[in-house]
Amino acid sequence: MEDRMFKIISPADKKVALKVIPGHFVTSHSHITHYIDMTTLRARQNEAEAAARLLAAKYANTTMVDTIICLNGCEVIGAYLAQELSRSGIRCMNAHETIYVTAPEQDINGQMIFRDNTKLMVQGKNVLILSTSITTGVTLDKAIDSVEYYGGRVQGIASVFSFISKARGVEVNSIFGAKDMKGYASYDARVCPMCKAKQKIDAIVNGFGYSKM
Repeated sequence: MEDRMFKIISPADKKVALKVIPGHFVTSHSHITHYIDMTTLRARQNEAEAAARLLAAKYANTTMVDTIICLNGCEVIGAYLAQELSRSGIRCMNAHETIYVTAPEQDINGQMIFRDNTKLMVQGKNVLILSTSITTGVTLDKAIDSVEYYGGRVQGIASVFSFISKARGVEVNSIFGAKDMKGYASYDARVCPMCKAKQKIDAIVNGFGYSKM
């Protein structure tokens, strides 16, 4: 499967690159034609910092951010994003004049929750939601619901890759989009043309990685 992998490099910074594997992949919400491996991008210091720098440019000096909510294990990128925004002099309402970086917990029903000791990072705060990739937007919807339930205000949505450009009227700021991924498609499992063509499933995937079938 890895033999099919190719890279898409950001023209703004060559250290920021997507590792893409074409095939037939299953997520919790859909079947997709390409898997985007961001293992090194979200874990390697120089790549994570470069990605954060590109994402920060959209919000510097324009958006109030108190908290960055990280999805799909992108806390390293989130920490660098907070650093970049702080350097730009971005406004925040936190008493310590710094940006919180945290991630939600998922309960047995798949809902995103914050415990009593972390919900103070959301309640009454201006929140920026950060993800590695957004495809159908289902996980993003859950994140927005969670932020609003705990009394936060979603001021922005950022992602390394996003197949959608808006969610709940909020623009999705991404480094890579649908235009960069020719042939990329997401299907409801009930009408997946790859399944109908009896194409073998390569792996079960989520924001953390893949497990081969």
